[in-house]
Amino acid sequence: MWMAHSSSPYGAKRIALICFALLLVALFLFPGQIQGLLQYLGGPVGYAVGIPLETIASIDAGIANRWEQYVALQGVREENQQLRKEMEWLRGQHSQLRESAAAIERLTALLQFKEQALPTMIAAQVIGRDATNRYRSIILNKGESDGIKPDMGVVTPAGVVGRVVKTTGVSSVVLLITDPNNAIAGLIQRTRDEGIVEGTQQGLARMKYIPLLSTLRDGDRIVTSGLVGGFPRGLMIGTITNIDKQEGALFQSAELMPEVDVARVEEVLVIQTSYGQSTKVAEEADSKGKPAP
Repeated sequence: MWMAHSSSPYGAKRIALICFALLLVALFLFPGQIQGLLQYLGGPVGYAVGIPLETIASIDAGIANRWEQYVALQGVREENQQLRKEMEWLRGQHSQLRESAAAIERLTALLQFKEQALPTMIAAQVIGRDATNRYRSIILNKGESDGIKPDMGVVTPAGVVGRVVKTTGVSSVVLLITDPNNAIAGLIQRTRDEGIVEGTQQGLARMKYIPLLSTLRDGDRIVTSGLVGGFPRGLMIGTITNIDKQEGALFQSAELMPEVDVARVEEVLVIQTSYGQSTKVAEEADSKGKPAP
């Protein structure tokens, strides 16, 4: 009798704890349903429990809402990463298309110039440059088998590039207008005075042997005279940037800014038609040694 009497309160307490735990679980898992049930039953118990239930329900809704936002943000983050990858790919495609468009534009200009000005021209691409800095020269992908010979002029639609100084069967070496070993017969377009255009050590050009009485000035345009050197008359060489007229000198000279940026040229035209033989300038270049391809 003593054992049954003493274990009864313990068992009741345990059952009460279990019921309370189940109630808490139910409150957290189904706060809305429990609150509705208690409100339906009414009474002080329903009113007393309803307040914390509302709080629990609010917390539950807030947690659910935050979770939905987190899941949505994860989806947005993945979508942004995918969009970034697509944008990088499109940038690469855009760069390639721009390069192709620029090449097409240059080649179109070359063909138009060839058709309108001098049909006896050979189009060629620059495939190399002198890496020794001994000469300012470029190497073309066309040579003797394509009809190219030494002393032929090389141009772009903008103006003069240089002159062929050496050829092989499949390539040509062009001495640029900015090389001191090169020289082209030039004409001041406004005054009609002639002189010789040579390259300088600074990578520009200089017109020498200008008559003392010439009224040249800064900004005058220099074109090919067409007398010697593989070029017809009227091709643009450069613009006068500075005049050197020394007292007692027999001639004037002038510094030029070449019309063509020869350091960046990529496609050229080689003039096949003969416009006279090179003067002693080409012979001097030969005596100093022509650049090898």
